[in-house]
Amino acid sequence: MALTDTDLPGVWKNADGESRRGQTWTLRLTWLKVGGGVLAAFGGALSWSLGSVDVAAGIVLVGFLTALVSELVSWVTQPERLWYEGRAVAESAKTLAWRYAVGADPFPASMSRTEAASKFSERMSAVADQVAERIIFDEEQPVLTEPMDALRARPFEERRAAYIQFRTQDQQQWYSRKARANRRQAAAWRFILILAEVIAVVLAAGRVFGGWSVDFAGLLAALIAACTAWVAVKQFSPLASAYSVATKELSLQSFRLSDVAEDDWPLVAADAEEAISREHTTWLASRTGSATIRPGS
Repeated sequence: MALTDTDLPGVWKNADGESRRGQTWTLRLTWLKVGGGVLAAFGGALSWSLGSVDVAAGIVLVGFLTALVSELVSWVTQPERLWYEGRAVAESAKTLAWRYAVGADPFPASMSRTEAASKFSERMSAVADQVAERIIFDEEQPVLTEPMDALRARPFEERRAAYIQFRTQDQQQWYSRKARANRRQAAAWRFILILAEVIAVVLAAGRVFGGWSVDFAGLLAALIAACTAWVAVKQFSPLASAYSVATKELSLQSFRLSDVAEDDWPLVAADAEEAISREHTTWLASRTGSATIRPGS
């Protein structure tokens, strides 16, 4: 039996949706801020005029206004905070759901359904309360879903197999894809930055020796700064390394879980969830400087 994202509690769906929206706006506003700076530098390198209108100065003005408005919108709405906190809550909700569904600590299969459901609701409420002022949780979405209860009611061997395949191995494959993608992105952006720096050196040398008077080197400097800021936001290299480590840990975890006895399962499966949660906690700390959301353990 599989437990897919559509089978997860409403808290996960709400937090995941808000996190995606926060991420989208964070990246859009970042593009507008750095793009505005590049546009202003482009206008500063020109000397276009139409009659009494200084077109180049107008381009500079539009560029700086774009950067200013983007910065103000980012400051007021704080989409990056919604991105980070939403992701932390979503991952905490997901780990609680899997713990409940497969009978991991603190919801072992030996615990009655009533007691386990009550404890699960308490833990989920505690996670949601941490960001209730920023994320609206839809009351119509279920706290416990039927697929979660159905998987919990299955024999131990089926619960273990479902956890290994649809949680551990699925997460491992996700990390593996992300590690490769981030490694490619890191290499591509490094090439772009080196190329831009080489061109900037050539253009600066051309101005020194009177080859041309247009300040293209200034434009390249702004472009390099913009690319550097974008790479810092995306964190391609750190994420590639972190995902590679997580992939290796989950591969070993799958092997260990396949031989776990039923009596040891609650604690071993809980340790497996802690291993998955560590990567998310590290990611959150790298973005905010601290893991402000307590994990749903």
